[in-house]
Parts: sequence; structure tokens; C-alpha cells
Amino acid sequence: MQIFGITSQELFGQLLLGLINGSFYAVLSLGLAVIFGLLNIINFSHGALYMLGAFLALLGLNHLGMNYWVALLVAPAVVGVLGVLVERLMLRHLYKLDHLYGLLLTFGLALVAEGSMRYFFGISGETYPVPEALQGGADLGFMFMPLYRGWVVVASLTVCFGTWYLIERTPLGATLRAATERPQLVQALGINVPVLVTATYAVGVALAGFAGVLAAPVVQVNPLMGSNLIIVVFAVVVIGGMGSILGSIVTGIALGIVEGLTKVIYPEASGVVIFVIMIVVLLVRPAGLFGKQA
Repeated sequence: MQIFGITSQELFGQLLLGLINGSFYAVLSLGLAVIFGLLNIINFSHGALYMLGAFLALLGLNHLGMNYWVALLVAPAVVGVLGVLVERLMLRHLYKLDHLYGLLLTFGLALVAEGSMRYFFGISGETYPVPEALQGGADLGFMFMPLYRGWVVVASLTVCFGTWYLIERTPLGATLRAATERPQLVQALGINVPVLVTATYAVGVALAGFAGVLAAPVVQVNPLMGSNLIIVVFAVVVIGGMGSILGSIVTGIALGIVEGLTKVIYPEASGVVIFVIMIVVLLVRPAGLFGKQA
């Protein structure tokens, strides 16, 4: 059977690739949405933290013998600790200023991180092996699905919707939202607001580190892997609505699939289709698909 002049197996293969890319878009845009939605910081260093997560997994394997499953826990934790240091030493002084100051600071941090990794490791990519338990694939009849690709989708969706549920449907999430909207009132109730703010930023950047570990066996680990992705992820956040957690998740997955379909129907447009959609959405609904209109 052929669709758009290609076989159904090739079509489903592209859709799977789009779903995998959408999973990465969702996790990364989720971290950006958490940080902006709760702290009003546009974190342009998110791509660099994604890259650091992948490098931590690779360095842990090569020098410490740390396997993939341990790296999936340790690398995001280390990136989260770095986030704590950045928030406490730098970002905390910018909360009352214009968003531009936070963007410029995090952009500078991204350049420092990327430049440092290029100095020590060069720009050539290194391969991270697929964990033994997830090697091979499954024959679905209409296509052959690599097990690791399937794992990426399941893990990404689990983390995304788990984070959404935590923030939107639990007392802890309600406290976090209250602490960012009415910090004096929450502080008066005996809750340590600065600690909550720091923890929120740490969780947001840890999501980037988690995505980096997931991506390590799929892409070449190199210092430029974050900068190549972050512009697309920002477009996803804008389309979904700045600060909208559910919007970032749904939009990230949907746009990954749209990008995959475009590679089948009109490959030349696959690199710009997300930005075309962003322009259209901004013209029709400036706050984004899930954002609140001013």
C-alpha cells in the first residue's frame, strides 16, 4: 500500500521519528514552561543544559562505568544542582527586573557552557550505546519499531504528564503557584518561598538533563546538540502558550508528528514548518493555543 507515493512502512517510520522528536520537544518545552510560568524567567540556557545531561551520561559511562539507568537518575540530579547554584547566585537578583535581563544572563551562560565543552571535547560527536535491555526491535506488522525509540516515547510522556499532574493537581503544585503569584502571603503562612523558587528552577533544568540522557543513544553527543534544538523548542513554547505546561506537552508532541508528516509530503519544508505554524498562531492568537489572553 502506498500513501503520498511512498509505502505505508516508510510513512509509519517517519511518523515514529516525528513522535520521537515530539517527545524531546515536549520534555524540553515543559522545562521552559515550568520555569517561565512559575518564575517568569526565559531560560535560554535550556539547550546547553540538555547538552550537559547527555555529556554527563557519556562521561559517567567512559570514566566511572555508570550504566544508562543510573545516568538517567544521576545526570538530571547533577544538572538540577547546577540549576540551584545558578538560581541562588545569579537569577534571584533578576526576578523584579524585565524579562530581557534573565534572557541575556541565561544566553550568556549557554555560550559559556557550549564554549567550554567545545574547548575540552571538540565539535565531533561521540556515540552513546543503546542499553542492552533496549537493543533490537519489535515487528508490528506495518513497521519495525526499535525498542529504544519506543522507550523514549513512553519515558517522555510519563515524565511530562507526571510533572503536569504534580503542578496542576496536587497541594504541592498549588503551593508552588501561590508562592510565585503571592509570595508575601505564602511567606506569612510559614512557607519558605525562596526554597520553593529554587526547587522549581532545579526541577525545570533537571528536565533538560533528563532529555539529554534520553537523546544520547539516539543522536551524536556533541557541544552543539543543544543550540541546534533550542530555537525549535522556543517556537513550540510560543505556539503552546508561554508558561502553559499542558500546552507545551501537547504542542511539542503534535508538532513533532507534523514535522514527520511534512518530511513525507514535502521534505523541503520540514525545516521551517514549525516556524510557519508559529507565525500563523501568533497572528491569530498571540497568547498561544493554550495561553491566557491578556
